[in-house]
Amino acid sequence: LGKEVVIDDGSLDATQGKFPSLLLPIEVKNIQLGKHGSDTGVYDKEGRFVPTKFEEIFIKHAHTHPNALTYDELKEMLNANREPKDLKGRIGAFVEWNLFYKLAKDKNGLLEKETIRGIYDGSVFEILKKKHSSGKKK
Repeated sequence: LGKEVVIDDGSLDATQGKFPSLLLPIEVKNIQLGKHGSDTGVYDKEGRFVPTKFEEIFIKHAHTHPNALTYDELKEMLNANREPKDLKGRIGAFVEWNLFYKLAKDKNGLLEKETIRGIYDGSVFEILKKKHSSGKKK
């Protein structure tokens, strides 16, 4: 998928310069800079992963399968996380999650828990690479 994940080696910094990198690197050390209103709260303000907030996604919204979200459940989650007067955050969350759903859903239209976890720990690109490359070998 051409995404680059940098885990704290300082070689890339999306906050340097006037414009973000066109390679769209994910800087785990700077993840708190990507927080916006109407998000899931899985990262706190300092960029720390909050396991209870992650599990809350599935407790509250995974009605069909306990470890996956359907598209309708994903929309429910987005609506539940909306903050009043936060158009920028709502649009950001909508774009992020809809794009992710299109790229990462399984053959049954589900976003699996481990795939969603990969969004937060940076492993999603390796997961998707394996998933899409194994599909081409068939």
